[in-house]
Amino acid sequence: MTELPIVQVNERTAEWPTQEVTDQALADPAWRPLPFVEFALKFHGRCNLACDYCYMYEMADQSWRDKPMAMSRQVIDQFAFRLGEHLRAHAGEVRGASVRMHGGEALLAGADRFAYAARALRAAAPPEAELRLVTTTNGILLDDEELLEVLREHRIGVTVSLDGDQEGQDRHRRYANGRGSYDRVMRGIEALNRPAYRELFDIVLCTIDLENDPLATYRALADTGAPAVDFLLPLGNWTSPPPGWTGRDGGTAYADWLIPVFDHWYGTVPVPTGVRLFESVMAMTLGGHSRVEAVGLAPFQLLVIESDGTIELGDALKSAYAGAPFTGLNVFRNSLDEARLLPGVVARQRGVAALSPACTGCSVRDICGAGEYSTRYRAGTGFLNPSVYCADLTKLICHIRDRVLTDVARLREHGATAG
Repeated sequence: MTELPIVQVNERTAEWPTQEVTDQALADPAWRPLPFVEFALKFHGRCNLACDYCYMYEMADQSWRDKPMAMSRQVIDQFAFRLGEHLRAHAGEVRGASVRMHGGEALLAGADRFAYAARALRAAAPPEAELRLVTTTNGILLDDEELLEVLREHRIGVTVSLDGDQEGQDRHRRYANGRGSYDRVMRGIEALNRPAYRELFDIVLCTIDLENDPLATYRALADTGAPAVDFLLPLGNWTSPPPGWTGRDGGTAYADWLIPVFDHWYGTVPVPTGVRLFESVMAMTLGGHSRVEAVGLAPFQLLVIESDGTIELGDALKSAYAGAPFTGLNVFRNSLDEARLLPGVVARQRGVAALSPACTGCSVRDICGAGEYSTRYRAGTGFLNPSVYCADLTKLICHIRDRVLTDVARLREHGATAG
């Protein structure tokens, strides 16, 4: 294994993960750091909405204030160089990578910047590497014909954030003046669904609001025509719990919201859209893998590139405390490989070995995986905890697992009888 520099960046030295995590991993002859295969570019650092739950603008980390508004061509070129360097160095381990143009609101960067980035990234990637380009948007600018044409020309997939029907969307996803965004977003989705652009539509992301009716929310998302939907648990942790959280008393408000959606979705034939959270739990129940960060033990292989070229860990960490995603690295000074031995990366690549004692003996450990990493945070102990959604995840996973396994047993019994 190539020797990598060890960078200590966790200023909260009493909180986990500390340098000891990396030292223990390096002492294990069976472990080696994995390359990065997912990248989120902070393409534009501002937004045209003022969503009150936004992890970037409304939570603990306010570092966006000190970053350039948009990613320059110089930063794009340097990241493209680092990406190509990384993919060539790990050609035997990975077949390609996914790059997501993110924000703020990424589409504020404009059509020309998207076209420039797509050309630069594809030119830098080795010919044999499969490079998937995606953007995440609030949908407001999707009715811009020039933008849509650039996205189509450069095969850039589109993820849209939408919180359900008009009432659900407009409760939190508003303009700064308080006006709701639903009508404009639906206009953008309508444009994206036109035949020329339909293949770009990737997924709809919905942040759960317990005040919204779960089935009405699901139906509104399915009606967009998106091939997949993902329900996101609001970012929160043990120190700053999510809204409406009842886990301290053993309550399961979020599981109770999601279970009726699962039952309706699972019982609909054919299902109108995929739901990644449910599909991931089902897949792991049957021995497969998760496709979402909210559950599972898949190793962390993602980096964020800020608009000034700084390299950071996952965006969701901004909800924990100021500086939580910080690495001290920058694409102008550092290779992407230099992030591989950061404690915050190593801790998320060691699977069960890096879970809290409260999680290691749990019956749903391998499916839950302690939940999304940022939701494990507790001031004083860091991230070596179960998710703040522990009770919710346990109830939801057991419900899905038991229903799936019952159906599998019934099918086997029917097959044996028929045979």
